[in-house]
Order: sequence, then C-alpha cells, then structure tokens
Amino acid sequence: MDWSEIIVFIVYLMFMLGIGVFFFIKTKSGGEKSYFLGGRQMGPWVTALSAGASDMSAWVLMGLPTAIYASGMGQVWIPVGLLIGYAISWIVEAPRLRRFSIVANDSITIPQYLKNRFLEKSNVLQIICAIVFLLAYTVYAASSFKACGTLFNTVTGMDATVAMYLAAIIIVGYTFLGGFSAVCWTDFFQGLLILGGMLIAPLFAMSMVDMSKMSEVTASNPNFWNAFTDWREIVSGLAWGLGYFGMPHIIIRFMSMRSQKDMRKSAIIGISWTFFIVFFAVAIGVIGLLFLGYDDQISKDSTVFIVMVRKIFPGIISGILLSAVLAASMSTADSQLLSASSSFASDLYKPVFRKNKASDKEMQWVGRIVVLAIAVVALMIASNPNSSSIMGLVSNAWGLFGAAIGPSIILSLFWKRFNFAGAIAGISVGAIVDIAWLLLMTNSHIINFYLADTGIYEILPGFVAGMLAAVIVTLITKKPAKEVEALYDKAVQYTD
Repeated sequence: MDWSEIIVFIVYLMFMLGIGVFFFIKTKSGGEKSYFLGGRQMGPWVTALSAGASDMSAWVLMGLPTAIYASGMGQVWIPVGLLIGYAISWIVEAPRLRRFSIVANDSITIPQYLKNRFLEKSNVLQIICAIVFLLAYTVYAASSFKACGTLFNTVTGMDATVAMYLAAIIIVGYTFLGGFSAVCWTDFFQGLLILGGMLIAPLFAMSMVDMSKMSEVTASNPNFWNAFTDWREIVSGLAWGLGYFGMPHIIIRFMSMRSQKDMRKSAIIGISWTFFIVFFAVAIGVIGLLFLGYDDQISKDSTVFIVMVRKIFPGIISGILLSAVLAASMSTADSQLLSASSSFASDLYKPVFRKNKASDKEMQWVGRIVVLAIAVVALMIASNPNSSSIMGLVSNAWGLFGAAIGPSIILSLFWKRFNFAGAIAGISVGAIVDIAWLLLMTNSHIINFYLADTGIYEILPGFVAGMLAAVIVTLITKKPAKEVEALYDKAVQYTD
C-alpha cells in the first residue's frame, strides 16, 4: 500500500464532491430543466468531453485493454465499431436531436421527447422507456462500482465491497446535489484525466519494453496479431457502434447544448477525443502484454493498466494516473444515475403518479431519491461474487439500450411518416429480442438455439428486429396527424 497514491485519490474525490456542492448552491432555485438538463447552457468543450467521458467507463481502461491483452487483436473491432458509431451519431444524429427536442415542447428526457414528437397524450411509451432505462442503468452502474472496488482493492488492499460503497457515496453525493451541471463539469475534468492517463502510461511502458518479447508473444499465441481470425468477432465488434444511437446518457448531451452553431465544434472535439481513447486502449493491451508478460490474475481481474502504471511510476504520479480509472468509473456512473432518475421522475412519477401536478422542487427531490435507490441496487449487483465481469456488465446494458432505443430515435429524426405505434413496437421488440438473444447465448447448453449459438453480440439482432418492427407497424397503421407532420417540418427548419 502506497500512502501517496491514497492521498491523491482522497484529494481527487473531494474535488469531485466539491463540484457537486458548488452546483447545488448555484442551481438551488432552478427547476426540473435546470437539474436534469443544465438549462440547455452547456458549451462545446464541456458537452463534447462530458459525452465522451460518460460513454467511456472503466471498461475502456480495464475491460477493453485486458480483452486485447488476453485474446489478441481480434478484439480490436470493438473500438473500431465504437469510433464509427460515435462519429456518425455526432455528425448525423446530434444536430437533429437538439432541434427536434426543442420543437417537441422543449423535451428534457428521451422518453419525453418521443412522446412529444408524436403529440401523444398516452404515457405508454414513457412507461416502457422508463422500465428499459431503470433495468439497463442499474446493470451499467454496477459495472462502474465494480471497477472502483477492483481499483481500491488492488492499490490499497481495501476490501473490494467496502471500496465500492465508498466510491458510490462520492458519486451519488455530487450527482444528488448538483444534478446535470455537476455531472457534466465533473465529466469534463475526468475526460481530460482519462485521456492523459491513457496517453502517458503506454508511451512510458513502450520505452521500457524488450522488443524481443514480440517473438515470445507470437510463439505463445500465433493468432495474437491477426485481427481477422473470426468473422463473429468482426461483426460483433462493429455492432457495438449501434449502441450510440440509443444511449440516453450520451445523446442527452446533444439536447443540452446552448446553440446549433456549437455543434460542429463539439463534434470535432468529441470524435477526436474518442479516437485517441480507443487507440490508446488498444495500445495499453498490446504494450501491457509485451511489458508485463501474460498473467492469468491480470486477465481475471482486468488490471493490465493498473499493474502497468504501478510498475513504472512512483506513488504520486501513479496515484494521479490511476485516478483516471476512478474518473472513467465515476463519469459514467453519475450520468447513468442521473439519466435513470430523470426518466423515472419526468416520465413516470410526474405524468403517471402525480398527473402533472408535481412542482419543480418536488421533481428535483424525487430525482435525488431515485439516484439513491438505483445506486443501492447497483451496489448489490456489483458486490455479488457471481455477477458478470466489468466488460460483461457493460456489454449487457449497452446492447439493451442500442437495440431498444436506437431504431426509434433514428426513425423519429429522419422519417416523417414514422408514428407513435411504430415507436412502441420498435422499442418493445428491440428490448425483447436483445434480452432473449442474451439468455439463449448464455444458456445454450440448456436451450439449443442455432442462431444465438453463433456468438453474435445481442445488440445486432435486437437492433435489426427493433428497426423492422418499427417500420412494419408504422406502415400498417394510420399515418401521423397533420399537426405531427407540421412539427416534423418545423424541427427540420429550426434555427437558433
């Protein structure tokens, strides 16, 4: 145990909590829109880095590099798919989503946007979305808490479960207090820290690598350097990019921007940041293997980045760099908790339980209570020794969001004929197929189902099924009312 590392962690955590306190004081008199969307006042740098940091959770520092470290370059298709999907979402989806959400009665959540987009009074779509959000975000947050537990356990020897609860208290603290603004600003600083950590560690490690070890790696795993060993890895890896079109805690950033003219600058910043992040994630995996050699324990615990940093740098420097793991975990967990709470408060509590009679102050406190509730359940999942790995938990939540929400968001922005019934069908079918495919894959020894047994990542069949269901149901049901079509035209032409 290195006390200098621990001191750095404590200072870092207190800084994050301080941001939450600052925005609690600043937004105390603000309303629902201020707490859940920052009043649509986010600038291009904060928006871009916040979107990236909320996306790249601890799996990009722990799960992904370790997948490369253990399995080889066949895993490189995941970062390739992510980069392609992220770039398309910024260039194609972001500008329209911001315009459409403003025109659609200034919507502040994704389910609220979908309801307002079709001028519907029914709350069915919001209820379905809220259920998907609560389920997926709880699993997603569990992965972040688990990563924090692994980090503290590796560095300090602290019990992993105790460490999870400590990290959760800090994350819930600033999210509870400061809402969206606190989450975005903490994500901004954390995004810079993640990039710095992922840049410095592999460069230093590479300068210390004995290049003769490359032949040893090839001898022990002849396919390590081959990215084209299995078509299923290529298809599944590229399919990860589909998740961006329906990832609420990422695309909500598009809605929060203060103006359309900032969109291009944010896109350049965000795409560039993600390119460097995924590139260095792969580099950490490859260089980590050359620098450390293969170790089953490193592979099991997903700690290639942590072990690499601690072997190279003295305590204070390693503490700063390892804070990047904390940053990655916290920047995603806070966004997930806030998105889930905003969905419950705005899409279930206010319209269903309170019949739109809840005050702004009441909505803020309901959102805070839900943040606490989801965190507790996520901690229970993360502390369960039988729960999946960090990468496994992320892939499950990512797949559900992409398959369920993505198709309907895309169609709502680019298809004038798209209707409310189609959106309900797309979200429902996408979620059901995604979950069913996952269950069939994980229980293939019990249920013999050939297609699921191919090993294709569940987001792909779920996304395709959701898109087909949305299109088919739209075409066989009544076309949207003239008012809905007029809203679509107004959103397309909107400028500010």
